[in-house]
Amino acid sequence: MINFKTEDLKGDLFGGVTAGVVALPLALAFGEASGAGPIAGLYGAIFVGFFASLFGGTGSQVSGPTGPMVVVFAGVYAALDGNPSLVFTTVVLAGVIQVAFGLFRLGQYIRLVPYPVISGFMTGIGCIIIALQTSRLFGHEPEGSGTIPALVEIPSAVMDPNLAAIFLGVLTLLVVFKWPARFAKFVPAPLAALIIGTVASLFITGAPILGDIPTGLPSFIMPSLNQDSLLVVFEAAVILALLGSIDSLLTSLVADNMTRTRHNSNKELIGQGVGNVIAGLFGGIASAGATMRTVINIRTGGSTKISGMVHSLLLLAIVIALAPLAASIPHTVLAGILIKTGYDIVDRAYILKAHRGPRWDLALMLMVLGLTVFVDLITAVVVGVVLASLAFVKQIADEQLKQLRDITKDGLAINFSEEEAELMTHSHHRINVFDFDGPLSFGAAADVGHQVREKSKGDSEVMIFDFAQVPFIDVSAARAVETITNDGKMSNKLVYISGMNDAIRIMLTDLMGDVIPKGQYFDTRRDAIAAAVEFVESSNRKKSKGFHEEPASG
Repeated sequence: MINFKTEDLKGDLFGGVTAGVVALPLALAFGEASGAGPIAGLYGAIFVGFFASLFGGTGSQVSGPTGPMVVVFAGVYAALDGNPSLVFTTVVLAGVIQVAFGLFRLGQYIRLVPYPVISGFMTGIGCIIIALQTSRLFGHEPEGSGTIPALVEIPSAVMDPNLAAIFLGVLTLLVVFKWPARFAKFVPAPLAALIIGTVASLFITGAPILGDIPTGLPSFIMPSLNQDSLLVVFEAAVILALLGSIDSLLTSLVADNMTRTRHNSNKELIGQGVGNVIAGLFGGIASAGATMRTVINIRTGGSTKISGMVHSLLLLAIVIALAPLAASIPHTVLAGILIKTGYDIVDRAYILKAHRGPRWDLALMLMVLGLTVFVDLITAVVVGVVLASLAFVKQIADEQLKQLRDITKDGLAINFSEEEAELMTHSHHRINVFDFDGPLSFGAAADVGHQVREKSKGDSEVMIFDFAQVPFIDVSAARAVETITNDGKMSNKLVYISGMNDAIRIMLTDLMGDVIPKGQYFDTRRDAIAAAVEFVESSNRKKSKGFHEEPASG
């Protein structure tokens, strides 16, 4: 389960400890933002961090509470009135769904989310985090949950600030944004902000603080469900499972690029799922692979599962021994740390350059951003993926239709072999040879018939469709070929098909039956052209004979 190498141990210990130090203020902040309390954030980092590393498929990944997961969890917490049994049942169920994703080997599909969708989604998450924390920076708490109440609260918070809170909040922001890189090697900026802000609050009093935090080991929480909450719990669990899976696998890709390794997507989902199941049973908020903590772990030497487990064990030691010290941490300090986190999540690099790229991608990104902030996360992702997929299918269909060529025209006859070219000299311009030159899918199927009709106008008697360069077709494309064949019959035109592989032959014969007789399928284009020339010449002889006999009968 763990490929232990002595030479990796030093780096794993140092990387794990460093990641744990960075995770501490973030876990506290995310826990507080979730509504379940700072200790729930720590429990999430401890349990998911440990078991996702133990059972997961990305050696250097560090897991814990993340922005997307906390935003959804906070909504669930509010919707279920903070009932621990129901709230953490959602986390357990989300973990079970993630395990199922892994067992059914869905990892490679979950990663197939277009970049503009990811960019809009992550930027929206960053905006939500900043919106939720801005009023807390001024010493106020938003009334109600969600982005809209938080935005509505900001003007009144700005007009009536808690002076102590705003001073500590601004101090925190200065530290997290301006902390020198040479100091960050020893004390990460979030931890420095936590310490400096909390110490300053001892002298500048009046800002709201966390208050008492439970210490020691967590208690077991028995999952439960009732009829009234079933739909809410299940829907939230699916969202948490999807977001956690996407978040984790994207972080795994970052880790792969940094370590020149390759993760196991399905194993990683199983590890994340096991971690969330156990976290939910012991009061930890839903968590996922955390990019910043993973990057820090790798940069400070972490390379195997041990580093992520060490990170969790360090947090556990802090919970057992030092949790009471966190009681004096001001809300505004944690808000400042989270605002910096939200700022980092916003995809500024793409936003600044997006105007140079395709306008559609920019529009898609902005639409997903708006849906994320003002509707909900799952709608944003689903709509974004569907629209991106449709746009991609349209692009591919356009390219496929461009490849549909009548190679008997427009100087394309150079594609014929010498023997084929010789045969075509006897075609009397009554044979069209269509070359698809690539896959034929449902996106192009709707317009294939129209394209063929336009290209085969005139005295054509035989249409040859060469599938030699087509690796596969789908049902829609097979039906399009059937439609073309029936149109040909109505226009007294034969359809010959050549060059099919076994898969295409089975698809066409199974779906089309005897629409095209077996004698009109050919192994090669040369054979199809030879048969078509013979048919055309035979037709000419019949017409010629009929033309000479007609006067005699008169």
